[in-house]
Amino acid sequence: MFVRSVYATGDPANIDTAIEGLGPEGRERIAQQPGFRGFGLFVDRELGKLMAASWWATEEDRRNSDEALREWRTATLERFAATTTTDNLEAVVFHSVRQPTAGAGLRITRVEFDPSDTDLFAETFRASVLPRLETLPGLARASLLVDRDRGRGVVGVMFTDHETLAASRSGQAAARHEGAAKAHVTVTGLEEFEVVFSEVRSE
Repeated sequence: MFVRSVYATGDPANIDTAIEGLGPEGRERIAQQPGFRGFGLFVDRELGKLMAASWWATEEDRRNSDEALREWRTATLERFAATTTTDNLEAVVFHSVRQPTAGAGLRITRVEFDPSDTDLFAETFRASVLPRLETLPGLARASLLVDRDRGRGVVGVMFTDHETLAASRSGQAAARHEGAAKAHVTVTGLEEFEVVFSEVRSE
């Protein structure tokens, strides 16, 4: 699958306007696009951060949907977003344990690596990192998204609620340290979000 991630920052007081715009009606608009596989909305209400991720069957589906949705997306976010960044990524690992619900927690780790090590990174994540993540209580989903050309990636790990997200910090830190060393990746960022909505069909 292929993912478009939109990352917006703005005034925390206005974040609910963006959440409302990306609610059921907004999600239905996105879901009508060919090749749609899923959508997730994640927020940090205190700092004023929002991340929206849409999932697509092919790169072409992702590209076509961007052209179809760009103006609507800009209008939906304009009352909140002071800055907006869009990344196009490939989902090389998608592992679902249970369906997350509103109030679940998401931790994302941003990484950089030599593009030639992309496959090594994916295999290390499957073989070494996932088994350790599966031992953490409350795990709902884990994914590895990469930009092969630029050598950048995002590891997303979702837990059923804020309590299990918080309790997992030490365990995931150990898995992250081991995986980064084996896969020759550099961690460049670590963030946590509240899950507003997330549903992905892998097939």
